[in-house]
Amino acid sequence: MVSRADDRAFARWWWTIDRVLLGALLSLMALGLLLSLAASPPVAEKLGVGTYHFTARHAMFLIPAVIALISLSFLSPRQVRRVALVVFIVSLVGIILTLFVGTEVKGSRRWLSVVGFTIQPAEFIKPAFVILTAFLFAEGSRRQDLPGRLLALFLLAMVIAPLIAQPDFGQAMLIAIVWSAMIFLAGLQWRWVFALGIAGFGGIIAAYFYLPHVTARFNSFLDPAAEQNYQVNRSIESFERGGWFGEGPGEGIVKRRLPDSHTDFVFAVTAEEFGIIVCGIIVMLFAVVVLRGLMHAFKETDAFVRLALAGLILLFGGQAFINMAVNLQLMPAKGMTLPFISYGGSSMIAVAMGMGLALALARRRPRPVRFTEYRGAREAFA
Repeated sequence: MVSRADDRAFARWWWTIDRVLLGALLSLMALGLLLSLAASPPVAEKLGVGTYHFTARHAMFLIPAVIALISLSFLSPRQVRRVALVVFIVSLVGIILTLFVGTEVKGSRRWLSVVGFTIQPAEFIKPAFVILTAFLFAEGSRRQDLPGRLLALFLLAMVIAPLIAQPDFGQAMLIAIVWSAMIFLAGLQWRWVFALGIAGFGGIIAAYFYLPHVTARFNSFLDPAAEQNYQVNRSIESFERGGWFGEGPGEGIVKRRLPDSHTDFVFAVTAEEFGIIVCGIIVMLFAVVVLRGLMHAFKETDAFVRLALAGLILLFGGQAFINMAVNLQLMPAKGMTLPFISYGGSSMIAVAMGMGLALALARRRPRPVRFTEYRGAREAFA
């Protein structure tokens, strides 16, 4: 048992970390490894690799992910900003490199091949972007000589442009949504919120008419019988077959006809084999993370910590929502993983980094005492 009187770094971390939030994140990681045993073998067999090839790799990626989650949670807010700046610069360079030397998969250049591993830089830039944006919003409200919102808008454009060029509209949309939520939390007036919403809607309309990839996604979403909806239709079939309690571990058959069952559609495999009840447990774990994180954010008096923590939690929850909504045919298909559940090294490690930084920001810190509070305490004991 760690004593409260212990002044070592681990003891200070243990008594200041949100252990409920940490437990929910570790539970999602453990569930992801368990569910990879159900979802990945059919894909591995199709590719002619070992039956548990992807499960073994999932476990391998889980080790650095847990290390990143725990180690980054030790940081102070100032150290969080420094780490975010370094990660942002490296990731932005990586995203630009994908446009020229990236590995092309299904018409998109999103990955870099490094010493036998495939890395997706866009996954790592998301948490770093959120933290730097929070810093600009916070400093802009504190210093009149710093155009924080203008610089944050420039930062958004700097990230969105190369993502659209890849193209990766899913990540670009998620980043834009989180940025919009953060500027609202930073105190944007309602008329500007309305204008921002109109601009965003206009961007979606323009993308529909001028970008064939987006047009095809929306048209297939509006026509459930379209050939492009094969994956989503199989996903819905998985939910129908699974019912409340599922077919049983290893008994699913739809996953053998479902492409990307171990990545984008692992939630559907869960529904078929373990049932809607287990899916509900996963949703509740995500809800715990989001609600606990936002609770900490709204209690914060430091503007940077409040905005950065809220942004990281919204990024995590938004990605989970988009993945599950696609599985349930509630929105057009997006190539986006379910955090900690889907297979994917870049995604898992990047999400762990983001949530490690969120845990660091959510830690209890001594609250500065205002002079009025100090004077009131003196008078009370005088």
